[in-house]
Amino acid sequence: MFIGRNYPLKDFLVWTRREIFFLFLLALVPTVLFQLLHWKWLAIPWLPIAMIGTAVAFIVGFKNNASYDRAWEARKAWGAIINASRAWGILVNDYVTNRHAVSPRSESELREIRRQLIYRHLAWLTALRYQLREPRAWESVSKAHNAEYRDSHYAVPEHTDDICDVIAPHLSDEECEYLQNKKNKAAQLISLQSRQLRELLEQGLIEDFRHMELEKLLLEFYNQQGVCERLKNTPYPRQFASLNLFFVRLFIFMVPFGMLQEFNQMGGHFIWLNIPFSALVCWVFHTMEKIGEVTENPFEGSPNDVPMMALTRNIEIDLKDMLDETDIPPALQPVNSILM
Repeated sequence: MFIGRNYPLKDFLVWTRREIFFLFLLALVPTVLFQLLHWKWLAIPWLPIAMIGTAVAFIVGFKNNASYDRAWEARKAWGAIINASRAWGILVNDYVTNRHAVSPRSESELREIRRQLIYRHLAWLTALRYQLREPRAWESVSKAHNAEYRDSHYAVPEHTDDICDVIAPHLSDEECEYLQNKKNKAAQLISLQSRQLRELLEQGLIEDFRHMELEKLLLEFYNQQGVCERLKNTPYPRQFASLNLFFVRLFIFMVPFGMLQEFNQMGGHFIWLNIPFSALVCWVFHTMEKIGEVTENPFEGSPNDVPMMALTRNIEIDLKDMLDETDIPPALQPVNSILM
């Protein structure tokens, strides 16, 4: 996601420079034909265009509100994951003890068990964000204008790094091999967590109440994973998205013809102001439509997405601090004002 007080205007202009050129050309052609070739019939009354523009503004606003709701729900889900992850670290540290143990373990063995549970959780976070970054046919990040901006301004590690290499430091060799052919690795990692909790219960290293509390947290992780998967796998309704784009393009095409009459009434060379003002009005509507497009899929890997990698790193720092480890990675910093 973008970090900073304001979204840089130059990035907007770079991002939409092809559209800006096209919009200037779109406004230039009817203006030249009207003024130099005297095709006065090209001028369209502004009233019907204004009515279409009002409808388009409502439709674009509706789509952008819906897109923002999707993005905010995704961020809330990851906020819940952060809170539950910290709770997981506290409970694992405090609940895994020899108090009810059938065969008491040494303190170093208890620390290793706690470490396994926390590190496996870090592997779950990593697997989840990798699954959420998988491309979908309806996502816009792979479109030419978005892909060009991505390649020049930031990188999406989940699109380049292999998931097995990334989660391997958090798991045993047996667990890595077990996950190799699993479709939903994140779900299977929570299953492994539950399996170990059952073994700890049987060994008396946690008792019934503690086992139940830890299992509740696993269910919470499943619930939040389900929220993220729903947002990932359910696109913004295509009928709304397609009609929204069609209406915006219709309005953009008509604006230069409607403004001809308005500037012609001013007389003299004011007619040439039709070019920049038409392009500006069209650019505003087109850019708002694009903003809604890149916001509607909060996990695709755009600059406006939930910064899952940074959030995962923050959770990793907190949990490793709870383990009193010294080899703690630094928090991720934004690159070109973008935090992934």
